[in-house]
Amino acid sequence: MKLSRREIVAGVASTVAAGSISRSAVAEGAGAHAFRFDRPGAAPLSLADYRGRPILVVNTATRCGYAGQMATLEQLWQRYQARGLMLVAVPSNDFGGQEPLDGAAIAEDARQNHGATYAFVEKTVVRGPEAHPFYRWAASERPAETPRWNFHKYLVGRDGALLGGFPSATDPLSPQLVQAIGRELQAG
Repeated sequence: MKLSRREIVAGVASTVAAGSISRSAVAEGAGAHAFRFDRPGAAPLSLADYRGRPILVVNTATRCGYAGQMATLEQLWQRYQARGLMLVAVPSNDFGGQEPLDGAAIAEDARQNHGATYAFVEKTVVRGPEAHPFYRWAASERPAETPRWNFHKYLVGRDGALLGGFPSATDPLSPQLVQAIGRELQAG
């Protein structure tokens, strides 16, 4: 899906008003650091809080055939969190209605069934005109790398630039993803 400049500007303006993106970050051209996600029962998770660190953003679904990747994402998280990686799970019901849970129940299910301890945000729309502002921005940055199913992965660089998108079938411990994360960790 290709968004026009007008649609992007209108989307950014509406999300600034709604609070999903900060006004100062938009003015500074902060890339991914301009966005924040609501969290169940907690303050919003602002990507700006992780400036200077690579961020892996993954759309998840507890009833997806790829849900086993939550355990592999945990392995990735345990391996690289001390070196600076931030991992954000963005539950979505966009693909096959495979996220029936809401709020904190999603993170609890992932913890109990897959050992996941990384950050989970509220269930979020990740595709189309109603997508979260981060996902609309990412689609405009990398139109050929948008989520086509659950467990799509976006790697955000230390500077907030979108470094790449990795399709659902990409294992979190695949050489392709691990090397991209490693390069970004070494860049600091």
